[in-house]
Amino acid sequence: MPCFCGVDIGASAAKLVIVDERKQIVAASVRRSGIDYAATAGRCLEEAIAASGLDREAIAGTFSTGYGRDNVPWADGKATEIACHGKGAYHHFPHAITVIDIGAQDSKVIHLDDAGRRTNFKMNRKCAAGTGAFLEEIAYRLDLPLDQLNGLAEQADEDVTLGSFCTVFAATEILALIRAGRRVENIVKGAFRSVLKRIVEMDTVQGRLVMTGGVVAHNRLLAVLAEEYFGQQALVSPQPQLIGALGAALFALERSEKGERSCS
Repeated sequence: MPCFCGVDIGASAAKLVIVDERKQIVAASVRRSGIDYAATAGRCLEEAIAASGLDREAIAGTFSTGYGRDNVPWADGKATEIACHGKGAYHHFPHAITVIDIGAQDSKVIHLDDAGRRTNFKMNRKCAAGTGAFLEEIAYRLDLPLDQLNGLAEQADEDVTLGSFCTVFAATEILALIRAGRRVENIVKGAFRSVLKRIVEMDTVQGRLVMTGGVVAHNRLLAVLAEEYFGQQALVSPQPQLIGALGAALFALERSEKGERSCS
């Protein structure tokens, strides 16, 4: 049975997914993107093939996406992050949906209709606020491992509001909160709320709300807070960090089925 590969090279992490003809994930790999995107993509492929027991020849097509999509030399095609995140999210939730993808360096709000057609999207690339980079800066200022933020935020017992959306100014504000004796747990939850407030400013939700991306994968409290802000259930994709790579793999499969050479 032929398989199809999707590679999502983000600014922080590289994700690779292999699907079969039934659109089921048979292997996946996640690594830090590093500084050599082509080499990282190759290592992801090696890991996925080794884990699945597939032969390299079984992969009938590959699409790349993400920040480094031009740096996957063995890809047969490429697609935008917007297209791939929409495709991957709709695969799990085939309804009219709004996809909110919180990435390391940018955030996306993508609207899809009942047929999975993209009707609109907005993207934040101008500021680290509302992205994983904001939380990384908060962790640095509080001298905390990044993977401890979610657990700490869940223990918050008081709302702390960060008045500034700017990452630089927010870091200064956090130092003032520490000096004032505010609990770290409450400060971290305040940072989570700050991320969601920036997302709310970007756009409204139409249809069902679906959340994807590595930031949500490691900080599930963001989905809980999103429900509060948007007033509806936040559906979190299975393996949300892999959604872009999954969408790319599905585009590769479709190209094979339809004989197409590109997608938008």
